[in-house]
Amino acid sequence: MNPELLEAGAARLAGARAARPGAVLSPGAVDLRHGRILYLDEVSVSFDGFQALDRLSLDIAPGELRCIIGPNGAGKTTMMDVITGKTRPDSGQVWFGATLDLLQYQESEIASLGLGRKFQKPSVFEALSVWDNLSLAVRGSRRVGAALWRPLSGEQRDRIDELLQLVRLRDCPERLAGLLSHGQKQWLEIGMLLAQDPQLLLLDEPVAGMTDQETERTAELFLSLRGRHSLVVVEHDMSFIARIAEKVTVLCEGRVLAEGTLPQVQADERVIEVYLGR
Repeated sequence: MNPELLEAGAARLAGARAARPGAVLSPGAVDLRHGRILYLDEVSVSFDGFQALDRLSLDIAPGELRCIIGPNGAGKTTMMDVITGKTRPDSGQVWFGATLDLLQYQESEIASLGLGRKFQKPSVFEALSVWDNLSLAVRGSRRVGAALWRPLSGEQRDRIDELLQLVRLRDCPERLAGLLSHGQKQWLEIGMLLAQDPQLLLLDEPVAGMTDQETERTAELFLSLRGRHSLVVVEHDMSFIARIAEKVTVLCEGRVLAEGTLPQVQADERVIEVYLGR
């Protein structure tokens, strides 16, 4: 490892001693002094002899929109599972900012640190309206009961209006979430994640099953979020990747195979061989 990374690692370890594991910190507490919001250092994971991640290293800059591509079984989902605490690695380190060692936190605690994850299948309250779904998210509650009866502040109502505009649902706040199109459900869930003001969003195949128009609107949404949030997007739709990509990381057999702009990785013979084809 080069001296810069060694110095950054030492600072993280020192900061981790000051950050009590399990403490609930505000997103603003993420320390970005080293110019990284997420850093994986030689992370390995195996399942019953299968090497899902093999000394994977990855770093994401604040405000960056990073696309992750690769064949099935490349380790993309396992990587996200490690970042969010769902899977514990056999070895390696995972840092959120300069001081938060994510391996010291439980899965339920990591979301409170300013990190949000969206799975491929949308997860919304289908029996509630779009507004009520966002209302629960703005309140920071996943419990439907009494939470919906608590009055919203003016600031919270303004935030919901802002989110409705952002995710293209301002025309249907009273519609039941179960009646939305697939793409609209995806946008609603993204809005619910944004209500928690995460600094980093992990998005797993966000345009799978969308129409062309919905895919284009999703691209516009992600580009509008770039800079305000860091985004890590795992996706197979190469036209969508081409629309939004700044930097692309190609995973294969649990390791980084190539990294760079989309034209650079598309021209890489190794990527052509294992993923893109000729």
